[in-house]
Amino acid sequence: MSGSNGAGDEIKFGALGDMLGYRLRRAQLTFFSNFSAVCSDLGVSPGLFGVLSIAKENPGLTQTAVAQALGNDRSAMVAAVDKLENLNLIERRPSKRDRRSYALYLTDHGQEFYQQLVDRVIKHEEKLCERLKPGEKEWLVEVLGRFSD
Repeated sequence: MSGSNGAGDEIKFGALGDMLGYRLRRAQLTFFSNFSAVCSDLGVSPGLFGVLSIAKENPGLTQTAVAQALGNDRSAMVAAVDKLENLNLIERRPSKRDRRSYALYLTDHGQEFYQQLVDRVIKHEEKLCERLKPGEKEWLVEVLGRFSD
């Protein structure tokens, strides 16, 4: 792996070029940057998209459970849910299981918005995945799943 520093010299990355963690981080930055370009007009970041996805598929899950599912810090969830609530995409209701917690539900507007958002994100991912050979996306998702499970 090498790059240009803008002055015509190649930058050597040494061990970084062969490190999986570094390559994963660079790939993540590419995907997040493209996500932002595609979805910034909607006011949704990759993190908010994650919260919406979990809440949609698991209506009534508590904020804490959503944070745990995404591997997020619980304290960051309050701000994320506040933003989604202000966009009328999600609502908090008292949890039926734990009266000290709030359960999350997508609003009717949130349901419609989410589908439009997913359509955009899928197109964004398909465009980036054009760089892969047939079968590589499925293989990569499976392999990355081993690291996160």
